[in-house]
Amino acid sequence: MIKRNQLILGDKSMKNITEDIVAPVESFPGRGWSAMFLGANGLFIFYITVVGIVIAYGMGLLGVTHPTAWGTMIVTFVFWIGIGHAGTLISAILFLFRQKWRTSVARTAEAMTVFAVMTAGIFPLIHTGRPWLDYWLFPYPNQRGPLWVNFRSPLLWDVFAVSTYATVSIVFWYIGLVPDFATIRDRAKDRIRRVIYGALSLGWRGTARNWSHYEMLYLLLAGLSTPLVLSVHTIVSFDFAVSQLPGWHTTIFPPYFVAGAIFSGFGMVVTLMTLVRIGFPQFKDYITIDHMEVMNKIIMATGLMVGYAYGSEFFIAWYSGNEYERFTFINRALGPYAWSYWVMICCNVLIPQVFWFKKFRRSIPVMFTVSIFVNIGMWFERFVITVTSLARDFLPANWGMYQWSFYDAGVLVGSFGMFLTLFLLYLRLFPAISIAEIKPVMNVGKEGSHHG
Repeated sequence: MIKRNQLILGDKSMKNITEDIVAPVESFPGRGWSAMFLGANGLFIFYITVVGIVIAYGMGLLGVTHPTAWGTMIVTFVFWIGIGHAGTLISAILFLFRQKWRTSVARTAEAMTVFAVMTAGIFPLIHTGRPWLDYWLFPYPNQRGPLWVNFRSPLLWDVFAVSTYATVSIVFWYIGLVPDFATIRDRAKDRIRRVIYGALSLGWRGTARNWSHYEMLYLLLAGLSTPLVLSVHTIVSFDFAVSQLPGWHTTIFPPYFVAGAIFSGFGMVVTLMTLVRIGFPQFKDYITIDHMEVMNKIIMATGLMVGYAYGSEFFIAWYSGNEYERFTFINRALGPYAWSYWVMICCNVLIPQVFWFKKFRRSIPVMFTVSIFVNIGMWFERFVITVTSLARDFLPANWGMYQWSFYDAGVLVGSFGMFLTLFLLYLRLFPAISIAEIKPVMNVGKEGSHHG
């Protein structure tokens, strides 16, 4: 018999759990949350300003040049899509495998997925250079005659994949919130709050019939969401893999991108959970060090997968005998962008190895620092893949450097303002932990509660 650590600390009662989780929704925001929100909101306003200037004056303000026609917009789009993968993995896949430790972090991970996909979706629209014509991307009967979208283009596949992923993720997240909205409705002391949360709870009464339908629907959505974890970033990788450019047209990209997405997604979950524990101290009894340690183990495992992919790329480039492919990877490691390649290697492969040591896996400052480096490294991974292959292609006469500008930095940094603004609003308006899911596991790990 194996005794597990408690999933909930502090010997909580049912009433304690409800009051702890809804406290941020029912109380006035503290100074810490207010300071973070003002900072994120200021960054969001800066982001809107930069994007508006880029739309008004054109893509020439960014670093895109000939031949590097893909730059910050596409790199950051792939980065944010990857961030959204951990939420679906924690919520759907671990739910199907009946992993009880997911209950404390699933709700916030789902919210992170929704906000990351919302942030990502803006970048391809701006990258077209004429966002006022983006409705042309959607296949529908129109007055333009034979001018239809190219269904053979992976860029169009992105439209379908990302929109499907966003829709299912939002529905999955919302359905999980319904019982908790009803709890807030029933506790509301003013009419406005009662009406708003009453509408959001969809008439939930907590009857056996309600729970039966809820559990069936939640299971179906979890099953529907699971293949999306693999399909969405696989299709995003096709943007590169179906091309003829050395360094891009490789069959390793789909599994490599999916592993990298889970890696970066869990890095962001650890970052956000650390901030949630600091901002709302009562959540430390629910988001425990054991929860964080499990996620750190996943970061270490997927980091090794990503490192294996980096090594196999070099091996295949050498083994293939293709001189263009070989040159591309040597150029990545030793060429003018070598600094970005080695930043990627250090952040994604070397730094996460500290999690082999239990002391570091369970240290909040260490895991927070490593999670920041993981996301820096994953952004640089997309930068290395995109820019190094475009900057030096088949003809030396066609080579050129990516001209990084202030607007590239503004778009990248500002996107975190949008993401954090949405996330901080979520923490104030919605229960950050599922009350309905946390109560059934409150005694798991206590004396007398064992698992074989």
